[in-house]
Amino acid sequence: MPATRVLPDEESTALLQLTRDLCTRELLPQAAQAEATETFPRETFRLLGRAGLLGLPYPEEHGGGGVSYEVYLQVVEEIASVWASVGVGVSVHALSCFGLFTRGTEEQRQRWLPEMLGGELLGAYCLSEAHAGSDPSAMRTKAVRDGDSYVITGAKAWTTHGGQADFYKVMARADGGISCFLVPADAEGLTADAPERKMGLTGSATATMRFDGVRVGADRLLGQEGDGLRIALAGLDSGRLGIAAVAVGLAQAAVDHAVAYAREREQFGRRIIDFQGLSFLLADMEAATLSARATYLHAARLRDRGLPFGREASVAKLVATDAAMKVTTDAVQVLGGYGYTKDFPVERFMREAKVTQIFEGTNQIQRMVIARSLAKGDAGNLHTD
Repeated sequence: MPATRVLPDEESTALLQLTRDLCTRELLPQAAQAEATETFPRETFRLLGRAGLLGLPYPEEHGGGGVSYEVYLQVVEEIASVWASVGVGVSVHALSCFGLFTRGTEEQRQRWLPEMLGGELLGAYCLSEAHAGSDPSAMRTKAVRDGDSYVITGAKAWTTHGGQADFYKVMARADGGISCFLVPADAEGLTADAPERKMGLTGSATATMRFDGVRVGADRLLGQEGDGLRIALAGLDSGRLGIAAVAVGLAQAAVDHAVAYAREREQFGRRIIDFQGLSFLLADMEAATLSARATYLHAARLRDRGLPFGREASVAKLVATDAAMKVTTDAVQVLGGYGYTKDFPVERFMREAKVTQIFEGTNQIQRMVIARSLAKGDAGNLHTD
């Protein structure tokens, strides 16, 4: 688990204000156009890297920010409230670095982490396969040892940053079991299919990655053979919190736009926010957003204290993403016919919110994780802060 330091309140506030200002100044003016044209914002990630925002939860000695996960997730939320594709990308990049930091050797960390955390190298995470869905143990991608190298063959579906990343954290089945490899984007035999045609997050490239006899040195194996599934599952708990933060950012943006519209729009000589039926809808949207934020912050505090947080991460992912879907849908309703047009951003928020219920483990999978934890009698930390 990455070492962190707790920022003083004023330092945390300054970091969040810096993020908010940067997003308003640099991201907001281009977000809608990039989403409409399905343009991947590679330079935006370099900008965030240079601002120190891509490696926040990792130690300073490796080029990270050394901040708590609680603060890092609030930064992700701020970014996602302006541009969800970039918020998702920040979370995915952090997940792509997780295996190297937690299971890599010191030599591997010193070799690759500084550029990764500084934003010069953008990461992607290759776990899912088209036939396997939510069952990573059913993967078919293979890594065969050949001298001082491994030869990887197979395909990885739904890869965020697919075809755009500089490195890929890849799970493949070796003789010793599912193993984890750090594969450079320019490796011979590694190609990306055409990006998926998605209903939302269209500024984020998602593609199937093809491994046609991709040869990587044995020094790119993270941990030991057979450690891959443990590395993947350990990272997913943190990744789910990233998606929860993105979902809350989307919900907050939807609330802000709906409230601003309701204050200005008049019907029957009154602002529509003054009609009880609509004002109660807005109140429910606000309550759902605040409640969802509390779940991810609670889980992050457990993580920062070194306590188990897997169940809480699933709760946060489930609650936050379901809330985002409901809140963004209600925002469209508040704006009425205008909400259904692309002249206003709430219809985009609604389309983007849907996928948060699907990736990093569907919400049905989250319910399974939570229920199994309860059935096993795991201690949990749901009542600890």
